Amino acid sequence: MIQNNNIVQEIITKINGLNGLQAYPIRELVNHAAIFGPYLKQQRLETNQVRKFLDAINRLKADLTEKGEFSAIETEVVLLKPKLAYAAARQKAAKPLGDVISAAIDQVKSIEDFERLVQFIESIIAYHKAEGGK
Repeated sequence: MIQNNNIVQEIITKINGLNGLQAYPIRELVNHAAIFGPYLKQQRLETNQVRKFLDAINRLKADLTEKGEFSAIETEVVLLKPKLAYAAARQKAAKPLGDVISAAIDQVKSIEDFERLVQFIESIIAYHKAEGGK
């Protein structure tokens, strides 16, 4: 079992070793999210602190459904990184999420990678909320 204080580095190391985010085994992704979500709650992350980021992800999901091509949203996916950096600069509790998701964004190069990114973010937020996060 991963120690809470090592979870951020553990996930980043895993993601950096992948060849595209779709290579992140779904069971491992969910296990990481199950530890990381409560960790973010302990750090006092509130969902409203990353709301603009989550809204942007949902817009990109809709755009991808409409356009059907990853190239149509690739620029916006990469531009999620500054949104995360801004959230982290405003609120220290958002930094671990920003670090992990920025590493994940670097691995997004296809529709399948983007879909895995969405699954990862949704899993983290679900476990965060299950732990009592707002």
